[in-house]
Amino acid sequence: MKITRNNHPDIYPAGPTYIRSIRAGNTLYLAGCTARNSDAEGGPVFDQLRVTLDRVVRIVEASGGSASNIVAMTTYSTDMRTMWPIEGEQVEIWEHYFKGLWPTNSYVEVSALAEPGLDVEITATAVLDDDLRQPRRPRRQGNRCLPFLRR
Repeated sequence: MKITRNNHPDIYPAGPTYIRSIRAGNTLYLAGCTARNSDAEGGPVFDQLRVTLDRVVRIVEASGGSASNIVAMTTYSTDMRTMWPIEGEQVEIWEHYFKGLWPTNSYVEVSALAEPGLDVEITATAVLDDDLRQPRRPRRQGNRCLPFLRR
């Protein structure tokens, strides 16, 4: 299985020992994204959420996918009262990016994130189309083709 690491410096520059995403086969793993170094840093939580989700989706798109390829997320918040219950503006933000094709999402409250002024961080996993590989041929058993068996 091919493993590719990408820092995505054009989307969200990272430090020298930090990798933004790792693609292993057709699975893309994203490290935590925040609103760091944006106009939203230190601002209202939903502004930070917009910037953070935008970065997550852009990294997935740069890897050949789209928001609908994101299957799992964890949203870390320094104040769960601003994130829960999910309603109003937050629903509009999620709808803008996912258009009803929601990934699983666990909300976790934390005492702090990497820097003061950051209130939201998201990690994500996406399953990308496997168009880089040759189509698999069905296994044959005698004269019968068994398409449901894959190598």
